[in-house]
Amino acid sequence: MNRGMVLMWRLGLGRWADAWPSVAGRILVVEHHGRTSGTRYLTPLNFTPENRSRYCLAAFGTRSDWYRNALASGRVVVWLSDGPWIARVADATDETGARDQIRHVLIDSGFAARVFGLSPNAMTDAEIDAATADYRLVRMDLIDRCDESPADLWWVWLPIAAGAAIGIGAIAYRYRS
Repeated sequence: MNRGMVLMWRLGLGRWADAWPSVAGRILVVEHHGRTSGTRYLTPLNFTPENRSRYCLAAFGTRSDWYRNALASGRVVVWLSDGPWIARVADATDETGARDQIRHVLIDSGFAARVFGLSPNAMTDAEIDAATADYRLVRMDLIDRCDESPADLWWVWLPIAAGAAIGIGAIAYRYRS
């Protein structure tokens, strides 16, 4: 599913990522680089917005590679439905109000929280704390828009459109004959 989400963004369909947030959740893609390898990675995540910040969860805690990579560099590129942004990254797990932000991220994750057996609207604070004890809350502060488009595969639509046009033309020609 993660590869499919990244492909959607690369095909230029990223604005559809937030089309139905109550069901599919709010989704962004974090572009980060390996701490030692420098390899570029793309990780789709659920998020909740607050002003110029986006909050995400590292569900596997400090073992999450994207989490460790992002904190090591301090900056990432965040693909949002309104385009890519450069963002400063910080661990917000111990900040005031972190539990409320964690709850909001879980709510904004749509069906994803339910897949993990969580019902954030019905859970008490103690249940949220217990269920997310190993999670890390990550705050990404949007700094500036990024010039580079994540839609590097937009050109795929050209042969698809050409093939569709040829197919429709052939059907219309056959129909007229």
